[in-house]
Amino acid sequence: MSHFTQIKTRIRDLDCLEKSLHDLNIAYERGTLNVRGYRGETRQASMVIRQDNGHDVGFSWNGHEYELVTDLQFWQQSWSVERFLGKVCQRYACHTVMAESIRKGFNLATQENREDGTVRLVLQRWSA
Repeated sequence: MSHFTQIKTRIRDLDCLEKSLHDLNIAYERGTLNVRGYRGETRQASMVIRQDNGHDVGFSWNGHEYELVTDLQFWQQSWSVERFLGKVCQRYACHTVMAESIRKGFNLATQENREDGTVRLVLQRWSA
């Protein structure tokens, strides 16, 4: 019986996910890797966060998006699962907005991280 939990996300861009983890100072490995679980069980993932307890956290492509894959019983991150995903998804949203904006000719004018945890981006585009 598998102990892995798969949590759906809206994460589709691995580069933006990588930038998000980097922003949060979360060490990760990228590639075709195994997420280690209970009693040596593994799942394949594209991004893996190694934990000291030998049970990892990974992001695995399901054909539509990257799911978070882990054994929740051995969760060893600084934040709860919900808080962790909230922080990762917030940074991911910033990076996807920035990437799409740059593709459309915008530049980042200012970025403000507010006390309430929100992020304010001001983008600009000059036209002739």
